[in-house]
Amino acid sequence: MEYPVVIHHEDDSAFGVTVPDIPGCFSAGDTMSDALHNVKEAINGHLEILAEDGEDIPQATTADSFFSVEDYSGGIWAIVDIDITPYLGKTVRINITLPEVVLNKIDHFVASHSEYASRSAFLSQVSLKEMGAILDTMTGMVIRHELFQLGVIGY
Repeated sequence: MEYPVVIHHEDDSAFGVTVPDIPGCFSAGDTMSDALHNVKEAINGHLEILAEDGEDIPQATTADSFFSVEDYSGGIWAIVDIDITPYLGKTVRINITLPEVVLNKIDHFVASHSEYASRSAFLSQVSLKEMGAILDTMTGMVIRHELFQLGVIGY
């Protein structure tokens, strides 16, 4: 999963990194490279604790959803790719049926996109992304309905 991070740096200080999608997750480094390496470790540590506590793994959003947040102004944005599969629990073998053409397209896509380690990883990550988008849409609809009921917006 690709988490956006924001990096702040002032003269004579370390590069500070914040992960907006994971509350309380931040890191630092003496160089930009160190900061990005360290934040990857911080994210993995944070996700491991969430998984141990039975909490959901936060869905990554896009960096532009945070551009107007004052705490992140003046920062440099980067993307940190994290393999979240170790935090999703034990793997379970399933048997699914797909049209051969679809399966071939999936295999071709996975072969040409190294971010997916396998067909199973692809199906898992795409499914999580799609479910996150659906939940985001549902959450947005609930919020809009609540704002309508409060008279803040009209339909």
